[in-house]
Amino acid sequence: MSFKKILIAPFILLVKFYQNFISPMFPATCRYSPTCSQYTLEALKKHGLFKGGWLSMKRIASCNPWGGSGYDPVP
Repeated sequence: MSFKKILIAPFILLVKFYQNFISPMFPATCRYSPTCSQYTLEALKKHGLFKGGWLSMKRIASCNPWGGSGYDPVP
């Protein structure tokens, strides 16, 4: 297992826990496709903890009524 995978593993587990146990209890509100949690998983796997984490935080911050919406893939 690479160092990058070891660093992101706890964060991936947290996102998957959110997707499976917390998110189903609330109505879908994400304005983007893929959802913010799926975007976070993809960004962490593709870019690693720091850049992927930064991209995820920017995306989550923009997921509001005054932010963007629509298709927004991980760069």
